[in-house]
Amino acid sequence: MNNAVNNGDDGIWSGTWVAERLGVELVGDDALTGLLGLALRRNPKRAHLLVSNVLGKHVPQSPSVVHGHGFALGRRVRELLGAEETAEAVVLGYAETATGLGHSVADGLGTAPYLHSTRRPVAGVAQAGGFEESHSHATSHLLLPEDPALLAGDGPLVLVDDEFSTGNTVLNTIRALHERYPRRRYVVVALVDMRSAADAGRLDDFAREIGARVDLVTAASGTVRLPEGVLEKGQELVARYEAAGVASGDRSAAGGRGTARQATTDPHPEDDRIRRTRPRGHLSRVDLFWPRGLPDGGRHGFTPKHRARLETALPAMTARLAEAIPEDAARVLVLGFEELMYAPLRLARELEQVVAAEVRYSTTTRSPVLAVDDPGYAIRSRIVFPAHDDPADGPGERYAYNVAGSGFDAVVAVVDSVADTRELHAPDGLLSQLAAHTPHVVLAVVPSYVPEPLYAAALSEERPAMLPEPLRGPAFSSYPPEEVGWLLQDLSDVTLEAPTEEREEAIQSGGAHYAESLPVEYQPSEQYQELFHAALETSAARIAQAVGVVTETVIAERSPRPVLVSLARAGTPVGVLMRRWAQFRHGLDLPHYAVSIVRGRGIDANALRWLAAHHDPRDVVFVDGWTGKGAITRELAAAIEEFEAGGGAAGFDAEIAVLADPGSCVRTYGTRDDFLIPSACLNSTVSGLISRTVLRADLVGPNDFHGAKFYRELAGTDVSVAFLDAVAARFPEVADAVGGAVKELLASDRTPSWEGWRAVERISEEYGIHDVNLVKPGVGETTRVLLRRVPWKILARAGAGADLDHVRLLAGQRGVPVEEVGDLPYTCVGLIHPQFTRGATGADGKAVTV
Repeated sequence: MNNAVNNGDDGIWSGTWVAERLGVELVGDDALTGLLGLALRRNPKRAHLLVSNVLGKHVPQSPSVVHGHGFALGRRVRELLGAEETAEAVVLGYAETATGLGHSVADGLGTAPYLHSTRRPVAGVAQAGGFEESHSHATSHLLLPEDPALLAGDGPLVLVDDEFSTGNTVLNTIRALHERYPRRRYVVVALVDMRSAADAGRLDDFAREIGARVDLVTAASGTVRLPEGVLEKGQELVARYEAAGVASGDRSAAGGRGTARQATTDPHPEDDRIRRTRPRGHLSRVDLFWPRGLPDGGRHGFTPKHRARLETALPAMTARLAEAIPEDAARVLVLGFEELMYAPLRLARELEQVVAAEVRYSTTTRSPVLAVDDPGYAIRSRIVFPAHDDPADGPGERYAYNVAGSGFDAVVAVVDSVADTRELHAPDGLLSQLAAHTPHVVLAVVPSYVPEPLYAAALSEERPAMLPEPLRGPAFSSYPPEEVGWLLQDLSDVTLEAPTEEREEAIQSGGAHYAESLPVEYQPSEQYQELFHAALETSAARIAQAVGVVTETVIAERSPRPVLVSLARAGTPVGVLMRRWAQFRHGLDLPHYAVSIVRGRGIDANALRWLAAHHDPRDVVFVDGWTGKGAITRELAAAIEEFEAGGGAAGFDAEIAVLADPGSCVRTYGTRDDFLIPSACLNSTVSGLISRTVLRADLVGPNDFHGAKFYRELAGTDVSVAFLDAVAARFPEVADAVGGAVKELLASDRTPSWEGWRAVERISEEYGIHDVNLVKPGVGETTRVLLRRVPWKILARAGAGADLDHVRLLAGQRGVPVEEVGDLPYTCVGLIHPQFTRGATGADGKAVTV
């Protein structure tokens, strides 16, 4: 297939094929045929389809061109309204086709908030209005603003659609809204005005009927001349081509539907054979670090403040996308998802400025259109795949047009988190279909924004009841119920475990996030259990002193009655021990909860809301076991900032209190020594039989706590309470030492030096890894590498003694070399295999050197 899909290299208008066969004529402004092509679809009311070349829906186009057309229309509206009315204007776009166009028009106005209609009901969000699209095959439009006042003002309402054909949709909308929210002025904006002569006068009549001014702003105008019987002829033509299997431009995975070709429409029938035999594309996933609380689009409203936050965040998000695209890629497509048009468009427009490749932008759609691989036809190919966002109107086919056969070296698929489902990743899903047609597929997921009441509303009587009470033992965890409340949901009945090697390959390839599955729980050998108990006996007093120091520091500096919130699960044993110390030393019965935090995705915002509804956020102290390079420390700080910026309760202090801070990342700690903390030696069996936390879109909804499993079946090997009891038993003997250490600590300079982070960056480069996430510093993190990841090698500080006995044992069991180095700020560092595939390990999963 030729890359040109409109009036381009072929020099052929992309409406020629339909015009010649049906006698359809497009007449009007000179710019009209450059803006529009023609295609056919199965529709009982209108067989032909006007296909925009600049909308970014069916035809991949330069994102600057797409955004520029909407922006220019917005500037014209601003000139029409003047400064005073522009300041009061609200822009409303139409789903799904014009959501991005409407947002771009709002950009052109500059100060206008934006809302688009939606076909996706959102639980808990009240409907402020709705209307039908008379000529469409799709479901009703819903209006779901976060702030209902958005539609209730007196300023002009600017309605944006891709084309103004009969005017029925716009008039239906204005009539419905005017009855409920009357205003003096409306402006209708469209790329093209395609009204017939009979429809041209209806707008003025309608304006007089409702007693308001209605203006029209378009980029071009014209009309479609349809000969007698064109609907029937078009329907017959569609049926004939579909029956012949031509959907000749249909492209799906090898052996899939729609691969038949006809020589009359395709002079190169061998192309499909080539496509069926070439390797499938490589799939990777990139985390954009989308700002928390920033809407993904205008479904619930998008204000000028939101626009400013997006502009600030775009360069960093785009840089992450650029890193995921091969340097030698010549053509790149950023593919949005149905109503999610604006966020992918802005990412694509920014990407266009920073990469050498030619960048194009388009989006998937619900609309079924016949594809014919002919240079005179607007829809040259289509990819067919199942819906992947659990649509309200049930399952069905979805489409990506003019992607297959267009020579893209990489496709960046951008979806929202509601659509990041099993169906998206299924063998016949969108990602697999794209991988059949491009060497590289990159997935970027934008969090689906769900409106939340402001903090004041969260303090109402109804708000706490919306979130469940914490889970407690013995129903969830082996800890006594008073020791900790888990702000999690129980996923014990869900199979989430995957072999270590399989998880590692998926994580490093970008196909999965580490929090979407669980490693198989390590079952310690008898020798390893003996080592754990010996280590506990040796280090219990040392741990007890560190617990005392960090707890006393918290009480002295943070709050006389702190609310301990441990980061599950490594922080939870430490939180329990701190609570026990407060009881032992001060007679305090401190509340203690465990919450989930996920690297790259932040802390559980629903858990924060629950805490804010039950406690003063200023009393909350976050607790973790130890620091490595400080990634979670940074993650928590960013998460709290985003939580507050998104309307969450203010007052949470993001500084973590840790038992050990070998990386010099925090101010509140028990020690900065890197030594063996026995709770790092085991997984759930020293953490209340609770798994790592899980965050996966199909299991954790927007109003749910993150999930975890309770491994009741491992009760026979559980040492969780025994570990706590062994350490707490040493409290009396270390009490005096704690008092002296705290006085000394409070008088010292504890400013974090981030020494560990610098060491990790140096190691990453010296060992050719070039990814700090694969370098895990400290005894605790090294142990986790050996238990849960695919280790490459262990770096041990020369002369390290018994603190590394368990590391040496595990390394020996997995065939991992231990390399002694002299200038290591940590006792040891674990390196994850930097280029992992299952072929990079032995059959038994043991690591090999490279």
